[in-house]
Amino acid sequence: MTDAVSRFYLSHLPGAIRKPSLLQAACPFCLRFGKDPDSALIVHLNQESFFHGYFRCLHRCVDGGFPLHFARLAGISLVEVPGFDPDREYHGREVDYPAKNINHELIGFADKLADEHLDFFGTAAIAPEVLAELRIGYNGRYLVYPYLQPDGNCYAARCVHPQRPEDFFWYGDERFFAEQFRLFNAPEIDRCENGALFLVEGEQNLMPLKQLGLPGIAVPTAADLDHLDPLRLNWIRTIFLWVNHNAESETMARMFATRTGYKVRLIRWPEQAARNSSIFQLAAEAGTQFQKEVASRLKEARAFSPFATPAGEYQIFTERLLQESGSSYGNLTGGFAKMDKALGGMHGINIMGGTPKAGKSAFSIQIASDMARRKIPVIYYDFENGRQKIYLRILSRLSRLSVDRIKDNRLPDDERQRLSEAQQHLRVLLTWLRVVNDRKLSPETMRRHIDFLRHETNAEYTVVVIDSLHKLPFKDISQKRSGIDGWLRQLEAIRDELGAGFLVISELERGTDGQFDRQPHLGSFKGSGDIGYSADNAMVLLPQWDPFDDHPPTTRRNELWLVASREHSPGRIGSYRLDYPYWGFIEE
Repeated sequence: MTDAVSRFYLSHLPGAIRKPSLLQAACPFCLRFGKDPDSALIVHLNQESFFHGYFRCLHRCVDGGFPLHFARLAGISLVEVPGFDPDREYHGREVDYPAKNINHELIGFADKLADEHLDFFGTAAIAPEVLAELRIGYNGRYLVYPYLQPDGNCYAARCVHPQRPEDFFWYGDERFFAEQFRLFNAPEIDRCENGALFLVEGEQNLMPLKQLGLPGIAVPTAADLDHLDPLRLNWIRTIFLWVNHNAESETMARMFATRTGYKVRLIRWPEQAARNSSIFQLAAEAGTQFQKEVASRLKEARAFSPFATPAGEYQIFTERLLQESGSSYGNLTGGFAKMDKALGGMHGINIMGGTPKAGKSAFSIQIASDMARRKIPVIYYDFENGRQKIYLRILSRLSRLSVDRIKDNRLPDDERQRLSEAQQHLRVLLTWLRVVNDRKLSPETMRRHIDFLRHETNAEYTVVVIDSLHKLPFKDISQKRSGIDGWLRQLEAIRDELGAGFLVISELERGTDGQFDRQPHLGSFKGSGDIGYSADNAMVLLPQWDPFDDHPPTTRRNELWLVASREHSPGRIGSYRLDYPYWGFIEE
């Protein structure tokens, strides 16, 4: 027991007996109340437990709590207590409590508790000592639940009919009927500073937990969580929030957890639990197994955290790994063997730059249509050519007819047959290829498009082609550079969230002499320094022909270079000969 909390208790409990995760000692407080101190004080010292450092007297001579409460009871200087912060400000200290209270009336109410009430609470194994500790009483018709304030006094109580919980009224000082004071067993908050406690719905549901020796507070109903200021629980390390099993209560619990943050751990009811199940009912039904039930629920309680649970995170990882080992992932190839080998397939964000009229669009249309023919869903965002030209170029490649021939109504029979078959292929292909010309495209719209097409085609993955990056819509043309970088951030998010693959066409930067570099490199891309950070693969398509040369178009060749990659070696990918006049390329 080398931690500071364990050393603190060992130094102030001489003769304490060490047990696994537990310290047992003579209670230093029992003598004040004329009780035998024997070995009545136990301290939980399991460092992996949320209740590490929680002490309680088995005789219930004092209320249990954590080290700071122990020090205050024992008159120990708080400076010696692990976790003491002299600069803390405590919520509620600014309240000006009146001189008059109803403490003396609580004694009379407690005396009126009859055997029938003790028997009722006994069904959940709640002992009279717990009722006395919480100062619960009876006024002749209603059970009286006193709402003690942080100063230790009671100014108001909630009176609840034993058989009809919806029948209740408040008694005492009207000022303390207000919503901000509706917290049962409120002094427990100070006792549990730097530690953990339960927050439950309904005073009755707190009693079984107190019977087990666990610290806790209660709100009258789940709706009262809406009025509980999280600042009141500022110095509580962990809150176990456990409400009744119904939609309204669980909604209020989630809303409170959202406001309060990570320290809240929601205890959930199992799916088979009956509607409106409560802790009191669980204690009555579970009997001697109730403690095990609570321990089990604590282990399963999940923090209201911005992070996925470790189990959930591992599950996502293994599922994604299984997907990436499957045929669907492996089939995400562009159709050019050397390029697919160099990139490992059309995964992540692939940015391809090129000079004007180098054939970037034709290259991308060919990849998109080939993938769609293999029933891979592709969304082609076109800001360059128009939907009609794209379909014509695909039809030209499929039919092996030039665009001029396709438009000629006097085709011979063999060409007409090829065109008819190509048109049928195009009709089927368009189920998997969607061309979008929306000049008001936004990242949210892109997400909806991907979701729709993935659902429509029942496919695991979608490929997105953007032609081109520099013509994506921006709010302000004067902020084009920041707009491009913003779009790249969004593409990264969509890649990670939806598993989409991207092929993005980019322009290249001209040199100071107005010419394009003949040696491709990462600085060749135009308009964004973020391309090098965002792209999983950055490529450059360079023509190896002179536009003023009179050589036939069939001899024109482009070289594709991989200039940067997260996982693959940069270098020359391959040479691509123009498949003239069919608007395509042939990998050599």
